[in-house]
Amino acid sequence: MGTSEVTMECVANARPLIKLSISWRKNGMLVSSGLSDFNRRLTILSPMVSDAGFYECEAVLRSSSVPSVSAGAYLHVFEPPQFIKEPEKHITAEMEKVVDIPCQARGVPQPEIVWYKDALPIDPVKTPRYRVLVGGSLQVNGLLPDDTGMFQCFARNAAGEVQTNTYLAVTSIAPNITAGPSDSTVIDGMSIILHCETSGAPRPAITWQKGERVLASGSVQLPRFTLLESGSLLISPSHITDAGTYTCMASNSRGIDEASADLIVWARTRITTPPQDQSVIKGTKAIMTCGVTHDPSVIIRHVWEKDGSAINVHSIPRMRLDADGTLHISQTWSGDIGTYTCRVNSVGGNDSRSAHLRVRQLPHAPENPTAMLSKSEKRAIDLAWAKPFDGNSPLIRYILEVSENNAPWAILLANIEPESTAVTVNGLIPARSYQFRLCAVNDVGKGQFSKETDRVSLPEEPPSAPPQNVIASGRTNQSIMIQWQPPPESHQNGILRGYIIRYRLTGLPVDYQLKNISSPDVTTLLLEDLIIWTNYEIEVAAYNGAGLGSFSHKVTEWTLQGVPTIAPGNVQVEAVNSTAIRFTWTAPNPQFINGINQGYKLLAWEPGKEEDVSMVTVRPNFQDSVHVGYVTGLKKFTEYFTSVLCFTTPGDGPRSPPWALKTHEDTPAAVGHLSFTEILDTSLKVSWSEPGEKNGVLTGYRISWEEFNRTNTRVTHYLPNVTLEYRVTGLTALTTYTIEVAGMTSKGQGQMSSSTISSGVPPELPGHPTNIAITNIGPRSVNLQFKPGYDGKTSISRWLVEAQVGVVGENEEWVLVHQVSNEPEARSLEVPGLNPYTFYRFRMRQVNIVGSSPPSQPSRKIQTLPAPPDMAPANVTLRTASETSLWLRWMPLPEWEYNGNAEQVGYSIQYYRVGSQGRGLTHIITDRLEREFTIEDLEEWTEYEVRVQAVNGIGTGPWSQPVRGRTRESVPSCGPTNVSAFATTSSSILVRWSEVPEPDWNGLILGYKVMYKEKDSDSVVRFWMVEGNASHSVQLTGLGKYVLYEIQVLAFTRIGDGRPSSPPILERTLDDVPGPPVGILFPEVRTTSVRLIWQSPAQPNGIILAYQITYHLNSTNSNAATVDVLNPSTRQYTVTSLKPESVYVFRITAQTRKGWGDAAEALVVTTEKRARPQPTSRPIVPQKDVQARQVLLSWEPGSDGLSPVRYYTVQQKELPQNNWTVHSASVNHEATSYIVSGLKPFTSYQFRVKATNDIGDSEYSEESEAITTLQDAPDEAPTILSVTPHTTTSVLIRWQPPPEEKINGILLGFRIRYRELLYDRLRNYIHTLNSLSSWAELNAPYTIRNLSDPTLSQYELDKLSKHKRYEIRMSVYNAVGEGPGSPPQEVFVGEAVPTAPPQNVAIQSATATQLDVTWDPPPVNAQNGDIQGYKIYFWEFQRKNATERLRTLFMPERGVKLKNLTGYTTYMISVAPFNAAGDGPRSPPTRGRTQQAAPSAPSFIHFSELTTTSVNVSWGEPTFPNGIIEGYRLVYEPLTPVDDPSVACADCLHSPSPPGVSKTVTVDVKGGGPLWLKLRDLADGITYNFRIRAKTFIYGPEVEANITTGPGEGAPGPPGEPFITRYGSGLTIHWTGGDPGRAPITRYVIEARPSDEGLWDIIIKDIPKDATSHTFNMDVLKQGVSYDFRVIAVNDYGYGSPSMPSPSISAQKVAPFYEEWWFLVVVALVGLIFILLLVFILIIRGQSKKYAKKSESVCLYVCPGNNSNCNALTHGDMVSLDEGRFPALELNNRRLSVKNSFCRKNGVYTRSPPRPSPGSLHYSDEDVSTKYNDLIPAESTNLTEKPSEISDSQGSDNEYEVDPNRQKTHSFVNHYISDPTYYNSWRRQQKGISRAQAYSFTESESGEPEHHAPPPLPPLPPLPPQLSSPSPQPQQAQGQPQGQGNLFRPKGSRTPTPSQQCSNPPSQHSTLYRPPSSLAPGSRAPIAGFSSFV
Repeated sequence: MGTSEVTMECVANARPLIKLSISWRKNGMLVSSGLSDFNRRLTILSPMVSDAGFYECEAVLRSSSVPSVSAGAYLHVFEPPQFIKEPEKHITAEMEKVVDIPCQARGVPQPEIVWYKDALPIDPVKTPRYRVLVGGSLQVNGLLPDDTGMFQCFARNAAGEVQTNTYLAVTSIAPNITAGPSDSTVIDGMSIILHCETSGAPRPAITWQKGERVLASGSVQLPRFTLLESGSLLISPSHITDAGTYTCMASNSRGIDEASADLIVWARTRITTPPQDQSVIKGTKAIMTCGVTHDPSVIIRHVWEKDGSAINVHSIPRMRLDADGTLHISQTWSGDIGTYTCRVNSVGGNDSRSAHLRVRQLPHAPENPTAMLSKSEKRAIDLAWAKPFDGNSPLIRYILEVSENNAPWAILLANIEPESTAVTVNGLIPARSYQFRLCAVNDVGKGQFSKETDRVSLPEEPPSAPPQNVIASGRTNQSIMIQWQPPPESHQNGILRGYIIRYRLTGLPVDYQLKNISSPDVTTLLLEDLIIWTNYEIEVAAYNGAGLGSFSHKVTEWTLQGVPTIAPGNVQVEAVNSTAIRFTWTAPNPQFINGINQGYKLLAWEPGKEEDVSMVTVRPNFQDSVHVGYVTGLKKFTEYFTSVLCFTTPGDGPRSPPWALKTHEDTPAAVGHLSFTEILDTSLKVSWSEPGEKNGVLTGYRISWEEFNRTNTRVTHYLPNVTLEYRVTGLTALTTYTIEVAGMTSKGQGQMSSSTISSGVPPELPGHPTNIAITNIGPRSVNLQFKPGYDGKTSISRWLVEAQVGVVGENEEWVLVHQVSNEPEARSLEVPGLNPYTFYRFRMRQVNIVGSSPPSQPSRKIQTLPAPPDMAPANVTLRTASETSLWLRWMPLPEWEYNGNAEQVGYSIQYYRVGSQGRGLTHIITDRLEREFTIEDLEEWTEYEVRVQAVNGIGTGPWSQPVRGRTRESVPSCGPTNVSAFATTSSSILVRWSEVPEPDWNGLILGYKVMYKEKDSDSVVRFWMVEGNASHSVQLTGLGKYVLYEIQVLAFTRIGDGRPSSPPILERTLDDVPGPPVGILFPEVRTTSVRLIWQSPAQPNGIILAYQITYHLNSTNSNAATVDVLNPSTRQYTVTSLKPESVYVFRITAQTRKGWGDAAEALVVTTEKRARPQPTSRPIVPQKDVQARQVLLSWEPGSDGLSPVRYYTVQQKELPQNNWTVHSASVNHEATSYIVSGLKPFTSYQFRVKATNDIGDSEYSEESEAITTLQDAPDEAPTILSVTPHTTTSVLIRWQPPPEEKINGILLGFRIRYRELLYDRLRNYIHTLNSLSSWAELNAPYTIRNLSDPTLSQYELDKLSKHKRYEIRMSVYNAVGEGPGSPPQEVFVGEAVPTAPPQNVAIQSATATQLDVTWDPPPVNAQNGDIQGYKIYFWEFQRKNATERLRTLFMPERGVKLKNLTGYTTYMISVAPFNAAGDGPRSPPTRGRTQQAAPSAPSFIHFSELTTTSVNVSWGEPTFPNGIIEGYRLVYEPLTPVDDPSVACADCLHSPSPPGVSKTVTVDVKGGGPLWLKLRDLADGITYNFRIRAKTFIYGPEVEANITTGPGEGAPGPPGEPFITRYGSGLTIHWTGGDPGRAPITRYVIEARPSDEGLWDIIIKDIPKDATSHTFNMDVLKQGVSYDFRVIAVNDYGYGSPSMPSPSISAQKVAPFYEEWWFLVVVALVGLIFILLLVFILIIRGQSKKYAKKSESVCLYVCPGNNSNCNALTHGDMVSLDEGRFPALELNNRRLSVKNSFCRKNGVYTRSPPRPSPGSLHYSDEDVSTKYNDLIPAESTNLTEKPSEISDSQGSDNEYEVDPNRQKTHSFVNHYISDPTYYNSWRRQQKGISRAQAYSFTESESGEPEHHAPPPLPPLPPLPPQLSSPSPQPQQAQGQPQGQGNLFRPKGSRTPTPSQQCSNPPSQHSTLYRPPSSLAPGSRAPIAGFSSFV
């Protein structure tokens, strides 16, 4: 723009050029100007903006088909900037104001505006107060002094640039209130603005105060007080307390200004008690309340409207208006129906509330009732009527009454549907007249009856039913009595005129005979002149005026029978034999029998005894003409009269004439009392008495005798009949005779009485039978075959069979089961009467005239065969268990009635419904001990019949008598039928239903409950109860309006609610005006406009048709409101042209077809300064407002942020939890208090509140203080765990209290409610449930028991009635009240378990496996019925859980034998009684112990330290000791022969036996000492068998093991031969290593033995494996004894071969002078004199005494051959065998810890070698092979030792103690015995003296050993004095525990204890001694073996 011209060219080339045409277009429009040069140029002069565009040139070749071409270009025209608005050159503005500096320009393109201040560009980003507005103007916000300066505005584009400028001067002015507040009045709750407009620069700061309190300022803002942008103060909402003087203060840097005004706050006028919807009955009074609260200074006016029209109360007398606004309407009628509105007008506000008044009245009578005979049905009348006025309440039903034959009116139909206008009445009775009337029923009541219909009569008809209960009975043999009852009245169909009876002979083609009874009152007839004993059929019919009715069913009856009138004919009688008579006769003529011939009676009687008739009944024989009969069992040889008669049922006919005869003579019976007296060698006297039955003329007696079994010696004599005794002579002495005596008649010899007797020998008791065998075993019998025993020299008169029944054993009782008399030759017997499937063992006795024999040996144990049970279970009772189950109880079969395998015994239960025709159900119980069963899956409240039978593997037993029981009442199993619902108003529905089908009642229907809830909502189901079974409809009220409800109906019984009806009925209430819309929000608010949104009403109450919005300023004097109506789909609305910074009230109302509803109201402030609300104050809960389940929460609102609060949210927290939960998120925005409901009683809570406005949520308020809700009545009932009969008049209730949180406080106690159930008296209630008396009886009051102890969990409810069923409920109560009742529990009182255990339980130990338990029954008052049995619980002491067993006695016995127990075991036994009701308590456990028995085998046997000659044997205690273990017996023997060729016969002490040793050695270890033994007398490489068994009072079984002496395979070889060096008191043994074997050597051991060929024993153990020498002190050896030593290597395979023995070395130390030999000789010689004197004295005394006492333990017996007699003495010294098995004597000067038993054999006292051991030992060497003979042939040796009680761990193996003060003292004897020369000289005894190899250690009663002085032995050297006197008490060994002492202290007794009485007197006396042990104590384990080394 500004250029002079623009030229555009378009050059085109074409041929021919002349035809080329060019045209131009601008933006598609043809251009015609500015063209030149053949249109090739376009020139635009002075181009303008409008010339810009797209220019296009097009070249076309005319008259050619060549297409045109075109080209184009854009033309842009730029326009330089030009200002269209510029600022003034100088601008003045106040501080803190906003100033706009205008600057706008135009141009092409649009210019860009750029601002500069003081030549510097302005950056709005860095200076936010500077903002460039749209169009280019500059806005400066919040002016500051620094903003003064030069501002430049530049406008630039591509065409150029222009600029303008201005100067801005910022000034300040003192504040000035230009419009201050004015005195104002506001209504409480409304908003008010106190204006305060100011000027000044900088802008003044506004502060509002009320008095000294700052309400709002730039930094302070209290709740409800908001400082607006204009400086005005908004108070929203206002409170009464806000009244006062308010001051507005404006201030800036230039000064202050203020203004004040007074505010008056009126209390809002509100209707606080609005009128309520009412429904009143016509004629009653209606009261419409309208309570108002208002400011006292405000005058209010009440105006009532009806249906929108004002009511002039003063002109209507029936109405009265109280000063408080209450409207009274009296004598209400239908004209008063309508909607009443109370409007209150005042300057303090207006308010209005509405309510609907409904006037109900009785319905009118149905109109125009008509009745006429039905044309379609017989005996029916059709009724019709017009529907009446319903009385403003829906009709519920019609009631139809009838008057039959002018009888009083009676209800015929009580529930005619309300919609009906016609009904047909069926089932009427002919010939009767009927009149009807109706009335309608609504919820007010029953209306008037309609007028009566015309009386309608039904035509008469013949009776439609025959006479009832026709009975015919034969009265005589020619008459029959007939009785009947008239037809039911409803079937007489008219007036009866009489009856027709017809009858005829049954089955014969004869006509009926008729009898007419013309009186209807006669109902009996005697048919006479009938034929005797004839069958008639009889029928009866009634007749009236219309004709004869139907005949009854045929009744047949016989005339009565007569008795025969003639006797049988042709009677012939003859005696057949001595006891029978034969009759023959012919039958009477049948026509004279007069009835059914029942048979004949044959009579026989003795003369003079007519009352004692023998009669035989013979059934009639209709085939033979001659009848034959017999009378048997008559007396022999007796006269009788006889006769025959025929009899019928009525009686006997005449007898035939009597016939006299006599029975035949017969042989007599056996003589009586056969006995023998005066028995001599050749004679005896026989006596007898006459036969009891002579059976004829007694002619004499026959007596015969013969030698037993020698008939050829028979002698017979016949004696006269008066002889009753006879002396038999000529007998052979001592010979057995059979003597027989018999009576004689003419018929011959009678029954023989015989017996055997030995002459000269009186009869004796017989011997027992033998060889008892059992055959033909059946269920109840067996055959016994036997061999008779010794007859006692006389004949056997009776056989007795005894048996052990059930339990067979040595100690079981034998009972007599069978006996047979007078069969002396019997060899087999059948034993009947046995029990099936029972174990028996039989024995027999035989009886003669002297007595019974001893019992035979028992037979083998047998078991009879099984059989079905013989009896049914007893005491069968049936009780109710539950709604679907019955509890059956019975007494199980006793064991002896099982009749079969107990495992197969069970019970079969059959049950079926009473009255049902189908088969019953059966259940099998396999437990034979079961005595109760619960029959499940039954129908509720139904009576059943049950019976029980026992079954076993063979079959079933008989059924018990059936018992009956009824299942418990339950809830109905389905709902009522025909449920319907009908909405009557917007808040009520009428519901109707029919009855529950009777099979589904399951009890007595007590009423109904209507369940209803809103469909598709989460609201809880509500119930409406209808009590009683008479009413079947109900009006539901208080419902939601226009709400669709789901409705169901259920019936309930005493037990609870039944199933609801199905499917649910849907019905919607009628519509009504809607509720207020909800959720009003203002999402957009400007100073002059707002936009609001809302939701449809929560209670639409119909279909929403429109919304109405009304808004106006929220001020007192604002009456102008804007109203707008919107369509129903609108949910938002925008309002403009509002006044800035003002408070507006918006009201929104919805409309249905019923009208406009309630309005929702909301406030809004037209300001853009909105923010979130401030939190409320801390909520408070006054204690007075705290209740059990709700509290009143109060708070003060915070600032609403210029956006009114829409709602509050309340949260709660249950302490001590920390979780906050929302209680309500929709608390009204105007509320400052809120009732928090639904809380738990007696629980602590905290609360907090937050506010929500249009902007968002505030923070939550501070938490309230913790408060605790009050207690409330409990919510739950206790759970009744059980109700069991306790006594016959009490029950025991056990329960569990409800959870603590459901008690709602502190539990104070329980309440028990109980009452007797009256079902039996209310059977008819099922069909007469309309009876109010039945309802009252069914709901009889409860009796209450209060239990004030809250800790109880059970209670005995006593003082109940016997044999009654009770209902029991329970509840809990606290300080507030009582909780709900528990579900009812039923219990039958009268049966109870015993409440006390058996008394005086005692236990007697019978055997090792049996305990006998006895007891007394519980006290009578605690038995609660008959005791049916007892349960015996028994278990091993302290092992109850593992061993408890049960024995049940099903008989009330007082004792039981518990068998198959463990021996010597303590048992705990408890007994519990039981009766029909169940088990009673157990008795306290009583302790008993079985007797001792043989123990079980030792638990193990173990070997250790096995060398070539010794081994340690250990064993374990028996697993079952079965008593006190008295000891063990160890027996060992080699499995192969052991030879010892080194033994010379010369060393056998002149024994003729070859050398050897006994194969078997027996060691008895007595007491409970250590269970191990060291054996050192074994042979190398020999396998030994060891057997050990324990002993209580007898020995138990053995445990056995083999062991082979070493060395074993892989063990080390022998070390090199050791040599010994001596160093003072020590010895060092040296050796060299040998072959280590298969494993490295682990250690070495050293063995030693006395050089005098003692036994090897280990003295040093655990020598390190690398050692080749070992030094030890000689203190471990005995002084003066020479020892050999050898070394053994040990590896993992065991002990190896020993080395060669070392050279002997003496263990003699260097002795002081007083121990030198010469000193000892001197001392010995000096003392020898005294010793010889003492020995001499002892010899003299010893020869005069005998040892008479036996030893307490068995000694070693040495007896030649099989001689069992030997002698034994106890002594303090021992006899020992050395290792070479030679007898050796040793002197011993030590005190032994045990007594020694000596055996005496051949006059020599001997002793066996010592065998120290941990227990008392008993040795027995048995020579079982002739190859190995002991010193004396066929001689056995035994050794017994008492315990030495010393163990290896105690470091000593000695059985004695050595006085430490005398240990080193050596006497002459010690020295003497150590010399081998003397030693060997002692061993070589004189010829002929045998040496015994046995010894015995015995212990005194006190456990201490006795020490006895030995008798003198002359051949021995003299004794030192100290050896012949008792030793002093030795000290206990070092470290030996007291009480475990293994060493015994001697008592010092001098009396020897013989171990066995010797039969041979001693020929010599010898005292044998043993030297001190050669090893010191503490060196090795206890040992046993033949050795002189200890």
